Amino acid sequence: MSLTKEELARYKRHTLLSEVGIEGQQRLKKASVLIVGTGGLGSPIAMYLAASGVGKIGLVDFDVVDASNLQRQIIHKSDKVGCAKTMSAKETLMDINPLIHVELHNEALSSSNALAIIRQYDIVTDGTDNFATRYLVNDACVLSDKINVFGSIRQFEGQVSVFGQKEGPCYRCLFPEPPEAGTVPSCAEAGVLGVLPGVIGTLQATEVIKQITGIGDPLVGRLLNYDALKMTFGEIKFMKDPDCPCCGQNPSITELIDYEAFCGKPSSTALEEEISASELQKLIDQGTTPVLIDVREPIELQQGLIPHSLNIPMQQIPHRLSEIPKDEAVVVYCHLGMRSLNVINYLKTNGYTNLCNLSGGIDAWEAIQQ
Repeated sequence: MSLTKEELARYKRHTLLSEVGIEGQQRLKKASVLIVGTGGLGSPIAMYLAASGVGKIGLVDFDVVDASNLQRQIIHKSDKVGCAKTMSAKETLMDINPLIHVELHNEALSSSNALAIIRQYDIVTDGTDNFATRYLVNDACVLSDKINVFGSIRQFEGQVSVFGQKEGPCYRCLFPEPPEAGTVPSCAEAGVLGVLPGVIGTLQATEVIKQITGIGDPLVGRLLNYDALKMTFGEIKFMKDPDCPCCGQNPSITELIDYEAFCGKPSSTALEEEISASELQKLIDQGTTPVLIDVREPIELQQGLIPHSLNIPMQQIPHRLSEIPKDEAVVVYCHLGMRSLNVINYLKTNGYTNLCNLSGGIDAWEAIQQ
């Protein structure tokens, strides 16, 4: 894919770099990148990739521009409040570089469309601000064999890494499961320094360009941490987990689900519907054993298993609802009781009512068996 005279003039500072050169700029022109989210992180990512000459940029977002966005989402202007973010972003990108193509996906990324959208692009960069979409993007990238350039921000701190490279780890290798529902406030709840997404998003754009041109040392197996108050960078090294439920040797995640049910806030009544390990033992001793659902991953079963339990890993629950009766008492458990609570919330949305969470999970059960 050759460069025109206009492109040679525009990208001259790139082509002067021996590491990039004409060939590297041609790779950028040929490349396609999907940006999930056109907010704080998506703004600098999209703007710098457009300026750098990435030939096709896809934007996924279903939101509209709000006045509160303008403090950090620099791709949007004041006169765009109330407009679709994807349309607002495209207008800015075309002003920056009319030589590129911008594809709009004005919709929420979900289990029904994620694979179809992601497979249209070479690289995905995650600019989202919630755990549900992060896990969805990660799993869709693994299933589609795509690189996922990850970034996250909160208050004064940010993180960047590159997931999905061959033999490299994915997001779940580092964070196997979401935090307990409602324990981590979003940027809307906790706040964020306006310039922070500019720093993190620019780092993500840098990693995307490195991936496309094949230069430098990518952030694979490395989580870069940035603290704006201390003005310091740190790094955590991690490896691909052979037991990862998504990219491991025997993955249990082979299909996508809508992760909102597992990452949302727990219902106000969920915490009241608990049973202790000793109470469960009494029911079993009395011959009134409820249906027991263990939602841990198979590798975790080495720790122990309550007799007569059915193992359905949390990510498989939506596809195996037929195995869980609605007309019997059901006790759900995991390691410590967090995943099981999220599963209970999900089951409630599917018409289940006679549900109970094992307080303390398998740890509490094993403790009373000693």
